[in-house]
Amino acid sequence: MANTASAKKQILVSERKTVRNKTARTATKTAVKKAEAAIKAKAPDATAALQSGQSALDKAAKTGIIHPKNAARKKSRLAKKLAASKIV
Repeated sequence: MANTASAKKQILVSERKTVRNKTARTATKTAVKKAEAAIKAKAPDATAALQSGQSALDKAAKTGIIHPKNAARKKSRLAKKLAASKIV
């Protein structure tokens, strides 16, 4: 447990950030999974799903929810899947 007032405050701040980051991380994962599902199903809106997935990854990287290189890697893999599916 925290011994100082500043340590106690930091625990509270950390808990608030954890909740906010968890919801944002979940939303990002959902957007990426929707894009992968659209690509796999060869849906006509796969490129739009890809753009929304990449946008979600960019926002997560910008706010520090995931590492920027992690976002870049996932965006690259999504783009490769779309190119391999011959939808473009």
